[in-house]
Amino acid sequence: MTGIIGWNGELVPSHEAAVSVMDHGFLYGMSLFETMRTYGGRPFLLERHLERLSGACEELGIRWTAEAEQAEAHIRAVMAANHLEEAYVRYTVSAGENGFGLPGGEYASPVTIVLVKPLPDVPDALYAHGKPLQRLRLARNRPEGDRRFKSGHYMNNILAKRELGGYESAPLGAEGLMLTAEGWLAEGIVSNLFFLTGRRLCTPELATGILPGITRGVVLELAAACGLTAEEGLYRWDDLMQADEIFITTSVQELVPITSLWDETGQSAEVSGGRIGASTRALLNAYRSLTVRNA
Repeated sequence: MTGIIGWNGELVPSHEAAVSVMDHGFLYGMSLFETMRTYGGRPFLLERHLERLSGACEELGIRWTAEAEQAEAHIRAVMAANHLEEAYVRYTVSAGENGFGLPGGEYASPVTIVLVKPLPDVPDALYAHGKPLQRLRLARNRPEGDRRFKSGHYMNNILAKRELGGYESAPLGAEGLMLTAEGWLAEGIVSNLFFLTGRRLCTPELATGILPGITRGVVLELAAACGLTAEEGLYRWDDLMQADEIFITTSVQELVPITSLWDETGQSAEVSGGRIGASTRALLNAYRSLTVRNA
């Protein structure tokens, strides 16, 4: 557990921090957050995370901005206060107090919260042997607005996590895959989805209502240097079943190979011989080369 948290730029014991019952992040879910990890003690791709966060705040009428240098210094101070050299970081902006009832104007006094914890212990075997991807019955809900924000509206993801249930007993865990109500591939519970057919690198388009993941965006940029043609589109489960390689992306675990597919009946199919594929490995290496330069 985090002993010290960041609270509006200050360091505060977690037990002393309290969000008002009149905060619209609590009352109406008007909160946004970013999750990232550090390399060499520095939050990776911080500028991109802050850009996504500030863009969402602007669209939702939350008056909030942050300079990357100031944000990094604050994150590192919270890490130091918790005796962490590396960390999993959650950077949250809640709308703040604005009375009881739906507002028509902007939020002028948001609350900024920084939480840190140790990075999870990820075995090397995960990147060699991958994990299963379980197709879920629960559909991915539509975004509240024109595009998906990384917001406090996580009920859909929590219900998906509960459905995944016992499938997480796989040796290296499992991820759940949500489809749209129309049956298009969408995203994982905590990840974006990619698959390869030959030299084509495919990922569901944002029109499916998925989160525009930060790691997802970097992978799309790295594709050409790895000899791949990247495309975003509408795809079905059958496209995954015919794929040569599949992987998921997260800010904390980078690129994780998917080496088996499970449907709702428990039937499974092996992917890429049960091991990470060559193109996935090339992309993972290219991504990690960026993290080395960050440190």
